[in-house]
Amino acid sequence: MRLNLMFPMRAVKHYDRWIGDGDLAEVGRLVEEAGFDAVSMSEHPIPDDAWLGNGGHHAFDPFVSLSFLAAATTRLRVMTYVAVAGYRSPYLLAKSAASLDRLSGGRLTLGVAAGYLKTEFAALGADFAQRGRLLDAAIPAMRAVWTGRSVDRDDPTFPLHGHTSLPGPAQAGGPPIWIGGNSNAARRRAVTLADGWMPMGQSVAVAKITKTPPMEDVAALAEAVRGVQDRRAEAGAAPLDVSFVPYEAELLPDVDAFTRAVAASYRAYEDAGVTWITIEPTSRSLAAFREDIERIGTALAALVR
Repeated sequence: MRLNLMFPMRAVKHYDRWIGDGDLAEVGRLVEEAGFDAVSMSEHPIPDDAWLGNGGHHAFDPFVSLSFLAAATTRLRVMTYVAVAGYRSPYLLAKSAASLDRLSGGRLTLGVAAGYLKTEFAALGADFAQRGRLLDAAIPAMRAVWTGRSVDRDDPTFPLHGHTSLPGPAQAGGPPIWIGGNSNAARRRAVTLADGWMPMGQSVAVAKITKTPPMEDVAALAEAVRGVQDRRAEAGAAPLDVSFVPYEAELLPDVDAFTRAVAASYRAYEDAGVTWITIEPTSRSLAAFREDIERIGTALAALVR
């Protein structure tokens, strides 16, 4: 397994106080030096106040912030975790992704999902009711752009004829696409359209907010991953990468308890088919973040390789 570090979303609201005299470039260097394999950013461009007051969070623009992180590092992959495809035209999303992939030297993983925050769709003038259909259509639209050739598509949702977008991505065929979500539709997309899957461990209560089914323990995770990978094999496709935030994250901010628990559960996650562990520290300052990721990296980096 490999390690992905999610930038602490709770830090964004109080970023100036959190970062102090540092900057996001320093964050990237610290993550790379601590032994992580990737760094990721979420997306919420204009969340509503009620959601924010009920546990929601702010976020940087993922492509701007990840570009900053990529420029400060050399081997660290950068991930959107996740970009909501329906918030923008797939042709704009394809341009942002290709630009970041090219400028980072082929280090982007594009995590996408249908999204769930209806009020944010409304604020952006985006179509909440059709978000799943739009995501299904967006993925092949982006891949057509990433060929670097003139696009000629009669697709009913995103038709395009005689348009070209250069420069293309550094990775042949474009950055890997990972699908977020637990729903049957998300699993289907991962199997038929993507390169990876990002299921979410969550309770029934949280599932009511995210509008995606619960996944309450490692046994449920293992069953879901097995079903998705079996369908990939039946289709003659390569196995999917699977990224997961461990259930032990509930132990944070106690970093030592968290790392001990993850270390103890490592084999269970590996047996469940997880290929990436995603960790979001709860560090309340850059200084605390530095200490936290050094301890997490020291405890887990050797274990997951």
